Amino acid sequence: MKFTAVGDILCQRRMPQNYEGFDEIRSFIAQGDARFFNLETTVNYEGECFACQHSGGTYVRCTPEVMEDMLEYGFNACTFNNNHAMDFAHDGMIRTIEYVSNTGIVHAGVGMNLHQAAAPAYLETPNGRVALIAVTTSFNPACMAGIQSRRIPGRPGVNGITISRKIRLPKEEFEVAKRIGELSHINDQKNITRAEGYAPWPAEGTCEIGEMVFEQGNDYELVLTPKKSDVKRIHDSIQEASLQADYVMISIHAHQASGTDKHAVPKFLEELCRGFIDAGAHAVIGHGPHLLRPVEIYKEKPIFYSLGDFVIQLYQLPVAPEDFYNKYGMNSDSPVIELLKERSKGFTRGLMEDPRMMETVIPYWETDENKNITKLVLMPVKANKGDGKHLEGLPQRAKNLEFMDKLAKMSKPYGVTIEKDGENYVCRW
Repeated sequence: MKFTAVGDILCQRRMPQNYEGFDEIRSFIAQGDARFFNLETTVNYEGECFACQHSGGTYVRCTPEVMEDMLEYGFNACTFNNNHAMDFAHDGMIRTIEYVSNTGIVHAGVGMNLHQAAAPAYLETPNGRVALIAVTTSFNPACMAGIQSRRIPGRPGVNGITISRKIRLPKEEFEVAKRIGELSHINDQKNITRAEGYAPWPAEGTCEIGEMVFEQGNDYELVLTPKKSDVKRIHDSIQEASLQADYVMISIHAHQASGTDKHAVPKFLEELCRGFIDAGAHAVIGHGPHLLRPVEIYKEKPIFYSLGDFVIQLYQLPVAPEDFYNKYGMNSDSPVIELLKERSKGFTRGLMEDPRMMETVIPYWETDENKNITKLVLMPVKANKGDGKHLEGLPQRAKNLEFMDKLAKMSKPYGVTIEKDGENYVCRW
């Protein structure tokens, strides 16, 4: 079988067709039987849904007509299981399900309850049946889908993997943290609630300062741990999909990084992605940090830790809710440009001002009868930044290819070499 995929499509308006470079991009994507993207926005009309109290960073929204542009690029599978899924509350999430479903594009990761959100979606192709399972580790807890009981309906939401945070400290510092918690009385109200049976007590060997949890160890370490029941749910979905499909593809939206380098893959994410393949998946497509991360071939299966941004239109925000203005000490009497200017410090910081956020690749890969990868080609792409507002954030073949050397350097420790081959790059392992 053959596959193509892109990372985040953060779009807020229609995209002009047949712009310079469009046909080349579309032709490369068209090589795949399955052609995947992450829809990093909600789909609804202005005024159709109220805004949520929280957002994924920006309250992003596009009209349903934008989905026609996704079809023009040739995509046939997607997810919108990411930190923006509930920017316009549950109504916005439900409208997005409806509008995307109307296009015929297969989607996974968001549903009317947790069983629906976790279920594989199936794409029928002439060369085989592909299952798509979509998860996220970056979401507000209120976005998590709920399980149906025998009498109470489930809650619409995302198929999330909860990540707990713990700070490991040497013995002396651990004792200091314990004393701070006790002497500051910051935990008193929480402990009253626990004594009344409304919350669990902290695990043995840990202490807390408010929401921060500490554990005694030999060194200083931030420990990120996926919730076991969430991981099991994903593995169960993979097992189900393995029976129903020829090929199982996992989408994972993860913002977490290792240290202050956004390119660096955290240990828990490596373990999660490899664990998905151990459980029976055949490819893992990562996105979330808005930049490229390493490529790995694990047990002859591809892991793309992040494909970066295929489309990024953060400055194309036509309207914003009052909550967004209030976050920056403003109100909606001001035009949106003033809001964006305030957040970006006069358009000098943020994703749209970081060249790395414009750099991406489109992978094309082939597999054999054992579902092992036999060929992997990367098309270097950059989101347009300087050819007019109508093209801002749209993908074109990259001309400056320095970022591909960086991707090759990042991927080498994962056993993958990336070399230029004509206009594209080939991966070897």
